[in-house]
Amino acid sequence: MTSDIISLTHEQGYALIRLNRPDVLNAISLQLMTDLVAALEESDADDAVKCIIITGNDRAFAAGADIREMAEATATEMIRRDQFALWERIRKISKPVIAAVGGFALGGGCELAMACDMIIASESARFGQPEITIGVIPGAGGTQRLTRAVGKAKAMEMVLTGRMITADEALRWGLINKVVPAESLLAEARAWAAGIASSPPLAVRLAKEAVLKSFDTTIEGGLAFERKNFYLLFASEDQKEGMRSFLEKRRPQWKGR
Repeated sequence: MTSDIISLTHEQGYALIRLNRPDVLNAISLQLMTDLVAALEESDADDAVKCIIITGNDRAFAAGADIREMAEATATEMIRRDQFALWERIRKISKPVIAAVGGFALGGGCELAMACDMIIASESARFGQPEITIGVIPGAGGTQRLTRAVGKAKAMEMVLTGRMITADEALRWGLINKVVPAESLLAEARAWAAGIASSPPLAVRLAKEAVLKSFDTTIEGGLAFERKNFYLLFASEDQKEGMRSFLEKRRPQWKGR
């Protein structure tokens, strides 16, 4: 794909997607989301890519939606635009997605980070859902994913007051996985991605499916789904290779089938 506002590079076993609208702190426009989803889907379809990193720059992962595109819109126009259909396509990416967050992750930027599977943040990162301060509410999953991540009380605090929280607060609240110095952010994300890329790809895919299933089913349904995926992996060559290599005390050679 080609884009002036998204860069996509393939590294050893993983893809790195960088948001590139520095003049507006990577504000999420409809075009940026279109290009981002295209980059994600291209990477998801590439067998050489086992994991995906999304990042911004030191000042901002993404400082929110591009308000200029919405300020004068009517409800009818917003319904016709259906901009959140693009966000639904992110949910269908089968490979693990890591958000490497530096600087501001506000509004749609926070929602984009939460749409990823894991979040690594620099010490400078700031998270928030400030939509209430401009007369609206989160619309790309903020009220739902945030509540699942941090619980009702903390989600209410962030959504109703619009205040930003630090990376350390986000870590304590369970919103993110790890905080690292700014200069180590991409190196840490790359190390995580490389580790995932060295794992059996079918098991990684089915493990991600099973974890995500827990958010939209009962415990009984989730356990049944987990067992199905567990049993299904016994039809793979990688399961045989993994268990044989364990017994033979050697490094496994994954085939992805």
